[in-house]
Amino acid sequence: MKISTKLIHSAGEKFDRTGAISTPIYLSATYAHEKLGESRGFDYSRLENPTRMALENTMAALEGGVKSYAFSSGMAATACLFETLKSGDHIISSHDIYGGTRRFFDSILTKRNIAVSYVDTSDLEAIKSAVRHNTKIIFIETPSNPMMIVSDVAKIAPIAKKSGAKLVVDNTFLTPYFMRPLELGADVVMHSATKYLGGHNDCMGGVLTFKCAGFADEIGEIYKSAGGCLSAFDSWLILRGIKTLGIRMDKISLNAMKIAGWLKSCKFITKVNYVGLGEHPQYEVSKAQASGFGGMISFEVADEKMVPKILENVKIIYFAESLGGVESLITYPLVQTHAAVPEEDLNHLGINKKLMRLSVGIEDADDLIADLAQAMEG
Repeated sequence: MKISTKLIHSAGEKFDRTGAISTPIYLSATYAHEKLGESRGFDYSRLENPTRMALENTMAALEGGVKSYAFSSGMAATACLFETLKSGDHIISSHDIYGGTRRFFDSILTKRNIAVSYVDTSDLEAIKSAVRHNTKIIFIETPSNPMMIVSDVAKIAPIAKKSGAKLVVDNTFLTPYFMRPLELGADVVMHSATKYLGGHNDCMGGVLTFKCAGFADEIGEIYKSAGGCLSAFDSWLILRGIKTLGIRMDKISLNAMKIAGWLKSCKFITKVNYVGLGEHPQYEVSKAQASGFGGMISFEVADEKMVPKILENVKIIYFAESLGGVESLITYPLVQTHAAVPEEDLNHLGINKKLMRLSVGIEDADDLIADLAQAMEG
């Protein structure tokens, strides 16, 4: 079955006999038992919920994993994953990652005496040099946020395996429609389901999907104990979003390619970071491991005074954080998504006063270009 069909039909087992096409929303907090020692498979919704289970089954099928867990947010998923570490452990992380993830690493993990090495994970030698005897996880975000750096999952996987570390890939930007990291050798895939999976800026969620049952079971113990599970209603919203993921991602990618090309020719723009541009440093890597380039673009304006002008004058595009919805959103990473990143690291990455990030939606590309043009000229 091809991925576009799996998006529609991967919810799996139906939990009632009505024949409902849409998975029912099970709002029950608890479940009755017929007799002592017998369960219908559900006991308490923090542990398992039929609607959430349908989402988890769907994500496992889409990513090619053995098990998925759905969380109340992407950061809840991230936090649960790193609960497997103990004092003295070490992780390697992409140096260009979502600011919230960086804040979690720097403010939470370091307090637990867990060391983090930030490296350019598009550089295999840099990863090899960063490996220590106590390295437990290699965490990559590809394409990265906001500089759109691509890491070669298939080539990083053997490095992780040799060192005894788990390879974790944040697949939020590309989704399983365009890339399936477990097939490339990753051990765990993470999603902020708030973004493309939900796709409509109306819910929050996070998902972890596992290649190995043993590690999934270890996370499962933490999951049911810490209680960061996704609600039934948000599970249903994300399931609904997944059904249109393919057509949304196709449209978004076409729009992004057209807009990136226009930005390259715009007199107000000095640099465009989009994976689908042939001159992107990891263009060939992306083509080899993914079937599409996604909808995320970052770009630099010629003069930092253009930033507030654009943010205040866009009319169709919303000035808002987040990404991945049907609506196009523009963000200023320096003071929004990456405010928690140290200035020295921001400068090294190129996240400067001129950088803006655009999450392309499904509107008409020409309308989006016209909106950017009038905001710059206005």
